[in-house]
Amino acid sequence: MASDRRTLLADAALDVLADEGMRGLTHRAVDRKAALPPGTTSAYFRTRAALLTALVNRLVHLDQQELRTTAASLPPLRTAEELVDGMTLLTRQRLTGEGRRRSLARYACTVESVRDPELREILIPRENAGREAVRLFLTAHGATDVENRTHTLLTCIDGLVFDSLVNGGAVRREALEGLVAAALR
Repeated sequence: MASDRRTLLADAALDVLADEGMRGLTHRAVDRKAALPPGTTSAYFRTRAALLTALVNRLVHLDQQELRTTAASLPPLRTAEELVDGMTLLTRQRLTGEGRRRSLARYACTVESVRDPELREILIPRENAGREAVRLFLTAHGATDVENRTHTLLTCIDGLVFDSLVNGGAVRREALEGLVAAALR
């Protein structure tokens, strides 16, 4: 029961952060979002730092789960067009579409992690199915310095997602095509 309640509170905290930003993330706001009595969140997470850590752990868990699901739904990536198709799906639907709110929370946590080494450690890019698919694709296509190119490509895509969230509009397929072409050069 306690772990279910912690998950419920972490999910509510993600929603509060997406809706109200870092300043709006309070124990009371999480209690309200979770429709629980006042004081419930602080009983499970005594400090704001503990609440934020739980939120970030939940965020990383959900992101990793989603990347596994997305990778499993895609065929093996043989062509640049197939890679761009996968990236388009991920950016337009998962990160800026239906997953927009979680992306907003992720960026808020990333900025906060600049001043919080514990959060930074949790948020450090992890090995995941998406990263591995890009790495395998670049290797299969004879790219040199695959680790660096993978990192650069994914960082650029992250920038496109951030721009889409801040300025509106979708991540343009042409931009993704250009990034993939550059990674293959």
